[in-house]
Amino acid sequence: MSATTKIALTNVRVFNGQKILDPATIVIDGEIIGSDPTGAVEQDCEGAILLPGLIDAHIHLGSIKDLKNMSVYGVTTALDMATWPLELLTSLRNQKGVTDIRSSGISATGPGSTHSYLLPKESVIRTVDEAKPFVAKRVAEGSDYIKIVCDKPGPAQDVVNTLTAEAHHHGKLVIAHAATVAPFEMAQIAGVDMITHIPLDNVLPTGYVDRMVADKCISIPTLAMMESMAKLRRRARYEYARDSVTALYKAGVPVLAGTDANSIKFSPFNVRHGESLHHELELLVEAGLSNLDALKAATSLPAQYFGLNDRGVIEPGRRADLVLIAGDPLQDICATRLLKRIWCAGIEVEPIKPGSGGCLII
Repeated sequence: MSATTKIALTNVRVFNGQKILDPATIVIDGEIIGSDPTGAVEQDCEGAILLPGLIDAHIHLGSIKDLKNMSVYGVTTALDMATWPLELLTSLRNQKGVTDIRSSGISATGPGSTHSYLLPKESVIRTVDEAKPFVAKRVAEGSDYIKIVCDKPGPAQDVVNTLTAEAHHHGKLVIAHAATVAPFEMAQIAGVDMITHIPLDNVLPTGYVDRMVADKCISIPTLAMMESMAKLRRRARYEYARDSVTALYKAGVPVLAGTDANSIKFSPFNVRHGESLHHELELLVEAGLSNLDALKAATSLPAQYFGLNDRGVIEPGRRADLVLIAGDPLQDICATRLLKRIWCAGIEVEPIKPGSGGCLII
């Protein structure tokens, strides 16, 4: 049925952000969740559980195929952390019936970093004087937030500081990439809002964890990517990443579910769009998150911290981004994989079939 068809999902158990409620009726009225079932086509969900559409807080895009792959896994919103050229990114925004996106546009890095060889030339910021126009151009292009790749070698501390301050001046959140301890400290000194990835070279020192709490900084650890990277880097240990997430979570740092999924040809890091978010939830639970907090990490929390006030919870007036599953993820987090039905802004999407592998659209 199209998004214009009014549907009443009856006998459905809703995850309200805290618990699974008793069977009730949820109305899909066009693109939003409605409150009046009058005139709706009733569909019995037979006691299945309804989740808000899942949100992946760190991905990269190559084509609309990536959006399709995420949507069939119930990922209805994705937060892109570097896609270019601008024409490609613009073409992927506001697509109907697939995953909805927000994006940083291109990210900033510094000379000598690994990313300086991967990103466009204008991403390489050498001086403080280059930082302000970089941010201004991203804002003019419609970037939803600013991404900085902190690395050693990479951008100088004063450049990271200026990029962060300028982004905040424009009212933009700043997300910093930091996959080892030294760049993590750079990001903290600059006062970024979120740090994506988690160190593979050591467990985060207690002082760094305490500073995350004091600064109200958010963690997007991308354990799925760190697990993949640790298998191929000699001095990297996944246990450092996992134990750092455990420490951050125990300290009360908000943890969001992100994967760093990408479709880069010949990439050694095999993190696929869609399926990887379910794996990320499993890894977060292994790191100590409760099943409840893992679910929130992929629903209400990214919506809250990225200012997506129209989604992330199931209530009238919100976007009809919904995922119906056959099991209870509060009992077994793997139940998020038991996909029955999916809606992206009220448009129903056929879920991937169990056992069909990690990627639907090649």
